[in-house]
Parts: sequence; C-alpha cells; structure tokens
Amino acid sequence: MGEKRLYKSRNKMLCGVCGGVAEYFSVDPTLIRLAVVFLSVAGVGSGLLAYIIAAIIMPEKPGDMD
Repeated sequence: MGEKRLYKSRNKMLCGVCGGVAEYFSVDPTLIRLAVVFLSVAGVGSGLLAYIIAAIIMPEKPGDMD
C-alpha cells in the first residue's frame, strides 16, 4: 500500500489547498472551506494565514499537470 501524501487538489476554488486537505482526510471539501472561513473570522486571520502558507508549500499532485 502506498504512502498517504498531502497534495493540492484539482477540485479547487483558489489554490486547491482545501480540496487537497479534504481528499487526504476523506471528507467533503465544503466542510474544510467552511472551517477556513470560520478560523479566518474567529481566529483573527489565522485561517487565512494558514491557507496562504499551505498554498505556498503544498506540492501539486503528480500526473495532474495540464
């Protein structure tokens, strides 16, 4: 069995971060997107900061290049 890796998703609205996290944990991407919005509002921007960092460091999924 292959090693489970976290990649950006092709199911994306901005950068594919939320879709990639949702695929990794096998949940609906909408739930992850709502969590990021909630953290951004309630956590004084912590969700937005985490999203930006993840968008920079998360790799694209191999074989998904257009």
